[in-house]
Amino acid sequence: MKAIKNVALGLGFLALGFSSCDKDEDIDRQTRGNFVVAVTPVAQTGVADYLINAPTLESGTISTAGNGTEQDGTYRYYLTHNNRFYSMLYGQGNPGAVTAYNLQDGLLRKVTNFQTETVHAFAPVNNDILLVKVARNLTTQESQWYSVDTDALNIVRSGKINTHEELTGNSEIAHFSWIKQVGNKVFAPFFSIKATEEAGWGTDYPDNAWIAVYSYPQMQLEKVIKDDRTSYIGRYFVDGLAKVENGDVYAFSPAIAINNGKDNVFNSTKPSAITRIKAGSTEFDDYYFDLEAETGGHNITNWTYIGNGKAVGHFTSKAEKGVYSVGAHIGIIDFASKSVAFVTGFPDASNIANVTTNNYTPLDGKTVAIGVTLKSGISYVYNINAETATATQGLKVEGGTITAISRLN
Repeated sequence: MKAIKNVALGLGFLALGFSSCDKDEDIDRQTRGNFVVAVTPVAQTGVADYLINAPTLESGTISTAGNGTEQDGTYRYYLTHNNRFYSMLYGQGNPGAVTAYNLQDGLLRKVTNFQTETVHAFAPVNNDILLVKVARNLTTQESQWYSVDTDALNIVRSGKINTHEELTGNSEIAHFSWIKQVGNKVFAPFFSIKATEEAGWGTDYPDNAWIAVYSYPQMQLEKVIKDDRTSYIGRYFVDGLAKVENGDVYAFSPAIAINNGKDNVFNSTKPSAITRIKAGSTEFDDYYFDLEAETGGHNITNWTYIGNGKAVGHFTSKAEKGVYSVGAHIGIIDFASKSVAFVTGFPDASNIANVTTNNYTPLDGKTVAIGVTLKSGISYVYNINAETATATQGLKVEGGTITAISRLN
């Protein structure tokens, strides 16, 4: 789980209030602004994150010292929907929690806090937030889902779905990598796993990609989309789907399927690639973009869709490839031209200790802000210009590791 923490899926965290604000006489150290930066303080393991407001990502300095909203619990993920910031606790088998914030006077203010089960996938759907707790053993056939109404700020619907043979069609378990609203449906890409003590996250079906399609809000299974040109879509706790402005959906495969969790030997014969489902369809079309061929052998690990048919992808080299590796090579992906332009001005991957995957973009097709913590311990926000494929060092963050970047109005 620590590996996932460092990935900073950045989607959920829980906060039960403000940390005490240290003051030197009349000096208020709280920084204010529309941007929200999640930071793990420099300390021993198990330390809670802080949510720190900032006025800009382009320049300046913010610090964890006497600043920010301290989170309760060590594994947190974040989501912004309907101009509220949601912090979700991963309870590691224990109950989780959801805390919602809005922005007042440039600072986060808690508006609600309620408990849920620990969940493995979540996303905005209509006015709701859909959360799914995925069953991860062969004895439990059903996974639990919940819908949180973002106006009522509580759970308004819940139910169970079969995530075993009904989805995979084999003897293995379906585990959602993520979920996404597509039209009036919910798309849930999944990977097939043996889920035995010996095999862990291994699979005997490494050369297939699947997406379960559900109605909403009923969450009734309508069909399973399947493709054998790639391995599974997304990664654990990673959204492998990008929905573009015309409604088309692009899907990436990192090609990291393994035989079992002990030897971590990759067993897919397929390269890391992108496929597509056209708007209004529930089938893959003939679009195919071999990322490894385009990049000289790199595989994609995460991406942020930034608008206008472009995404900013995180890549690892062949030597760096791993089930939980977060790529520190940043490239601009153009879906239409099937091209990848690696970004210059970004720190060299060998100097990076952590890079965020929950990043901010105004969806203008031009810009995205990515958090980087260097091996020296210094953290910065790097602002990417997709038109020139260049990165510029911006906001400095003192006292911790950047794990997520967001914005509220």
